[in-house]
Amino acid sequence: MGIGDFLKRGVSEMMVARPDSAKEYAIYKHPDQTIPTVAQLTVDSDEVAVFFKDGKVVGTLPPGRHTLKTQNIPFLSNLVDSFTGGNVFIAEVFFVSMRQFAGVKFGGRIGSVEDPKSGVPVETSVYGDFALQIKSPEELILGLVGMRQADNESFFSWFKQQVLKVIRDQIAELIVKQKWPLLDVVSGAYTEEICDTVLQGVVKYVGPYGVAIAQMGNFVISIKEDDEANLKKLYTDAAYVRMAGGMQGFQQFAAGKAMLGAGEGMSKGGGEGGGGGGGNSMLGGAALGVGFGMAQMFGQQSTAMNQPQNAPAAQAGYPQSAPAQGAPGALQGASTPAGQASTGAGVTCGGCNKVVAPGKFCAECGAALALKPKFCANCGFKLESGAKFCPECGAKFE
Repeated sequence: MGIGDFLKRGVSEMMVARPDSAKEYAIYKHPDQTIPTVAQLTVDSDEVAVFFKDGKVVGTLPPGRHTLKTQNIPFLSNLVDSFTGGNVFIAEVFFVSMRQFAGVKFGGRIGSVEDPKSGVPVETSVYGDFALQIKSPEELILGLVGMRQADNESFFSWFKQQVLKVIRDQIAELIVKQKWPLLDVVSGAYTEEICDTVLQGVVKYVGPYGVAIAQMGNFVISIKEDDEANLKKLYTDAAYVRMAGGMQGFQQFAAGKAMLGAGEGMSKGGGEGGGGGGGNSMLGGAALGVGFGMAQMFGQQSTAMNQPQNAPAAQAGYPQSAPAQGAPGALQGASTPAGQASTGAGVTCGGCNKVVAPGKFCAECGAALALKPKFCANCGFKLESGAKFCPECGAKFE
């Protein structure tokens, strides 16, 4: 080795710092555990240097330039290698960034979540980004070095998984407890509430490692387009059911819809068989007609079931319809006053309640029968006294 190479190696060993290529790393480990005494350690303004040996943190150095001497830094005495005559420190040095790392992207599957409004399980996913900040470098080194995740890629990957785990649990729990319809969730209506809940829930998972998730950004919960279209259709059907009147209305709606679907299926299914295009067209039209007819029938049944029963036609105080002309017991020209009933050969007198022969006066008590209103025996129309023809139907009276 020439003197130039020796001097070059000596200078590099005397300077300990984070290289420019690792400036964006949250955590950077100096590759050489052997550090000469009196070496110059440079710590950037947004980081700290952590000395780690035998499974524990020995000490930390703040931003600035430090000469590594036991006289200047007392904890270095625990790192001196006696086999080198006290000229070398043996330790792992980590440079830990204290600034906030924004835009850390994450994403993945939440799983099958049951939509509270329809009861249908739907496959759900989430993606977005978050901001991460290291609060305690000592806890971070102890936690991650013990799991052998000191490199930058492993560091971010591990925390992404922790955040995603909390998101899965919290979203599923919120949807079930709050009964949030999935279409409202994927529309972003509850994004703020979900983000706040996730930030609170993730603390117990990342806090012990000296890390905090500062905020969530571009937070999106999504479902497949087919599932979204299916939920929209189910929501629409549910609205029809409510308008149809509960379970009974639902049964009528479902039956009508089934018949319409059957008719449409018959019309489409007939297109592959023999018989020519004209026959298939006729079959399709007939099938759709059957479907619409059955749906209309169910609708009429539903309407009839929801209407009150008609009151009896004959009530006290209202005239009874007289039998048609030519019917047995019909009296041509006889009147049927209110409160009186015709009995074949006569009428009941309103004065004595006895059945007497038709006429102007009651044969029993002499009450004037002719003064009471007369009704057409053919159509029941009320007649004026002395009328010979019915002004409603034209029937003639004897």
